[in-house]
Amino acid sequence: MSNKTKDAKICKIGGQALFDGIMMRGETKGAMAVRKKDGSIHVEEWELKKKKWYQKAPFIRGVFNFVIQMGDGYRYMMKSAEISGAFDEDETSAEPGRFEKWLEEKFGDKLMSFIMVLGVVLGVALALLLFMFLPTWIFTGIKSLFPNTDITSWRSFFEGIIKIIIFVGYLGFTSFMKDIRKTYQYHGAEHKTIFAYESGAELTPQSIKNYKRFHPRCGTSFIFLTLAISILFYSVLPINSEVFVELLGVNAFIADIIRTVFKLLLLPVLVGISYELLKLAGKYDKNIVMKIISAPGLGIQRLTTKEPSLEQIEIAVAAFLPVLPKEDARNITPHDKQLAVSGEESDETDSDIVS
Repeated sequence: MSNKTKDAKICKIGGQALFDGIMMRGETKGAMAVRKKDGSIHVEEWELKKKKWYQKAPFIRGVFNFVIQMGDGYRYMMKSAEISGAFDEDETSAEPGRFEKWLEEKFGDKLMSFIMVLGVVLGVALALLLFMFLPTWIFTGIKSLFPNTDITSWRSFFEGIIKIIIFVGYLGFTSFMKDIRKTYQYHGAEHKTIFAYESGAELTPQSIKNYKRFHPRCGTSFIFLTLAISILFYSVLPINSEVFVELLGVNAFIADIIRTVFKLLLLPVLVGISYELLKLAGKYDKNIVMKIISAPGLGIQRLTTKEPSLEQIEIAVAAFLPVLPKEDARNITPHDKQLAVSGEESDETDSDIVS
């Protein structure tokens, strides 16, 4: 780890790993850098829309910024796949059939937009099933095995533990997948680059390589923090299915669904609290309390970040430099300045969570 210099600072730049690329968001600009199949770097820059009041208000901003970042992240993930050629068919692959050709001719870009929307819907549905319904049903099943033991008061705690097990298990499983592992390497390159900048280091791949890949403002830490807070929150404010069984006269299955809906309605509160804690953890990373809060999330980042190559760090630098504040031009080498910038201008909203 390099020592901090007199230029050390905490920045508000966040980002996200893409297919063979990285997206960065600064305070006024956003940029995306993607490695193309020919080895060149495609870079796009855009101006960010001015934040609305609800994106600045404490405890409210977290919900809106999280949703906006998720939408933008998915869109640029798909765009990076197109630029990098991640989904290109192999030259030896079979020609598309008549049905595929008919779909392409009939619907064209509309078909791809539909597939993207369908992918988002299915992703949200799967997340709800895994993190909302499944833990509740698992606990209900366990409770039915012990009819003479009252474990209702432990429901929120055990459901929270089940959620964390599912989350960590999913991350561990995906880390063994080749393409996902490469994305995790870009994730590490993103964190290292931000750390190097915050430490006042020279923004070159060789210098950035020495920095750690675990960042307290990471989106992984944000999700884990939300899960952890939910355990405490629902333990203090228990919403038991048994209450709905007694009040509404429904069976246990329906009561579980009603309880899950109530938890969904309270989810924005948890997201808002987690967002504020994450920002504090990034700002006061030397504070002992913030270190304790950040520790579990930083540990999980061992699964979602991997050591990047110098070429991957080069991509991170290419995305990072355009979003730097105008007054901060330090440590930009001639090589950095020669990185080609191409593409479109667009309006986006910003977020300072490091994905």
